[in-house]
Amino acid sequence: MEHYILAFIEYFKDLSYFGVLLALCFEFVPAEVVLPLAGYWVYQGDMTLWGTVLAGTVGGTIGPLTLYALGRYGGRPFLIKYGKYMFINEENLSKADAFFEKNGAMVAFTARFLPGVRTLISIPCGMAKMNVWIFSIYTFAAMLPITFLYVFLGFKLGDKWEEVGGIANDYLLPAGIVAVIVFLLYKFMTRKAIKPSTFTHKN
Repeated sequence: MEHYILAFIEYFKDLSYFGVLLALCFEFVPAEVVLPLAGYWVYQGDMTLWGTVLAGTVGGTIGPLTLYALGRYGGRPFLIKYGKYMFINEENLSKADAFFEKNGAMVAFTARFLPGVRTLISIPCGMAKMNVWIFSIYTFAAMLPITFLYVFLGFKLGDKWEEVGGIANDYLLPAGIVAVIVFLLYKFMTRKAIKPSTFTHKN
């Protein structure tokens, strides 16, 4: 399967930056493969680092919108019935559901750093009818550093770009923990700010 995916991605190389963007619009194509390979193309001198990062970030934001739409307009029964054709299984869908229910809308940002839920988290966001603009902004904000990491490592490793996956995970997990901590602090400060005053005012 990986051989076919690589052949599919190589097809987009001739389209340069738009090809990177377009490849990431297909959620069945792993970003963990596309981005390091794009970094290798930067290493070869075919593209610039920041142009590739921007294209990858935009594509990595558009792609999740397809799963968001499936969640919003198809619902869970549709996904359970037809998800296997899109490499979606019920177990991973349940994990994404549980993560969303526990953490709320901000998971569109934090979950991108966590393996196992980073892709499918878009589905419960859609089923919950989360505002599509907020979803897109959170996704873009998360995909920017993630895209940079994968592309930069692919660029640095050059011919050994296929080793990026294992190295990147060493960085993404701590980054995910930091993202979750920041999110929890954000929730705490927000609740504190909107907590009704315990004092009453008399005329």
